[in-house]
Amino acid sequence: MKLTVLSENTSVSESLEREHGLSIHIETPDRRILFDTGAGCIFKSNAEKLGVDLSKVDPLVISHGHYDHGGGLRTFLEVNSHAKIYLHKQAFEAHYSKRTEGAAYIGLDQTLLPNERFVFCGDDFAVDENIEVFSRVKSKRFFPSCNATLLMKHGDGFVPDDFAHEQNLVIRRNGKTMLIAGCAHKGIVNIVDACKDRLGQYPDYVVGGFHLSGSRENRSEAPDVVDAIGEYLASTPSQYFTCHCTGMESFQRLKRILGEKIQYLPTGDRITIEM
Repeated sequence: MKLTVLSENTSVSESLEREHGLSIHIETPDRRILFDTGAGCIFKSNAEKLGVDLSKVDPLVISHGHYDHGGGLRTFLEVNSHAKIYLHKQAFEAHYSKRTEGAAYIGLDQTLLPNERFVFCGDDFAVDENIEVFSRVKSKRFFPSCNATLLMKHGDGFVPDDFAHEQNLVIRRNGKTMLIAGCAHKGIVNIVDACKDRLGQYPDYVVGGFHLSGSRENRSEAPDVVDAIGEYLASTPSQYFTCHCTGMESFQRLKRILGEKIQYLPTGDRITIEM
């Protein structure tokens, strides 16, 4: 299985654009999967430079209803004429970010609705026998403090986002499993625990952002919390690949604890995983 990072906050090369967003292309012997589209069209231009043919993607999975993961939906619909797009049924609800000037809309482009290619998933949905998405993760511990600025519309006002719209991808192949999380708003520890409960064992590989830094306030999760998360992740048999909203400061703390069990994935990175 080959993973190519098409969009992320950092980049391996100045020739590849970067942004606050995430898009990962996953190639298996029988499927071409796109996980998220980033914030705009960067994933498309980087795909062209990296030799990834987006017209062959099927399916596209959108992790949650924030623009930095689904902002490229319109571009994807233009370059790919057939792939089904799997989103949580609440992904197109109104999501906002609390800022000094007021609440700013950070949700998906609602003018894209309706579209027959959108498949709206419940809390558990099987794409095929080897690919599924799940949500309904209970936030038992290490709920990211950076979630505090994220809101959703409720009547004429706003309430804290409950992230019911966040779904996680599981890929099974040759007896191994990979868990892919977009931003881990529910907390990466809780998501890994939920995946373990579903599978009866820990996933072999975990990929995605861990939401240990804020996009605008330029702050990281408390060091003692990051260390506790690192100790938990180190206690599992999983291999971790992180990026995007983890933040470099938090990643460096995790790296000191996990060592070779964790790797950062910038834009343009390509990795091959045996599964």
